[in-house]
Amino acid sequence: MFDILFADSECLVVDKPSGISVLRDRSGQENLFAQLQEHYPDAKLVHRLDKGTSGVLLLAKTHNFRKSASKLFENRQVVKFYVAVVDGRFPQGKTYTINLPLRRGRKSRFRVAGLRSNIESSTHGWTIDSQEGLESITRVRALQHSPRRSLLLLKPQTGRTHQLRVHLAWIGHPIVGDSLYGAPKSTSQSNSRLMLHSHRLILTAGYNFTSALPAGFTEALQD
Repeated sequence: MFDILFADSECLVVDKPSGISVLRDRSGQENLFAQLQEHYPDAKLVHRLDKGTSGVLLLAKTHNFRKSASKLFENRQVVKFYVAVVDGRFPQGKTYTINLPLRRGRKSRFRVAGLRSNIESSTHGWTIDSQEGLESITRVRALQHSPRRSLLLLKPQTGRTHQLRVHLAWIGHPIVGDSLYGAPKSTSQSNSRLMLHSHRLILTAGYNFTSALPAGFTEALQD
């Protein structure tokens, strides 16, 4: 099931659980959108979250809202914040920028458009000299640390597929529980779920939605 964070005549905001696809996937398992349509037959998707990602998911109830909200996403006028638990001790004390263009890789994966060895780190963040791929920028700040893991606040400036997961993995801090881009068999990254949560979504016209940190995030930080 799912929890409703907000609903009015124009839109619906769901607190998506981890482990369920928004739309039907190759597994054939039940998807969240099918469940939603049983209760809200007029609901229309505005954006998506990965199967393992939990948190704020926005849907439209009217054609006009979907059109206007989709345009905001396309024009990068939506502010998104995510929280993630990652492997390793992330630098603290300031907000860093990961500016690494992405391109499609093999088997539905995505990768940085360049060699990992060519990624340059500085006091401001991570960049790469590449003319390939699509511009992909993420702002990152460490919130907490444990000896082996870090809790991060992430603000994607672009909305590429798997952007946060690829960016963090390629700078050496894969998200805990990420079996696609990390090394989930390592004890420091092993977890029963992807520790990535859509925490806050801000649209113009007064829409501001927040989903509390799920149970298990603080505990995962200490594992």
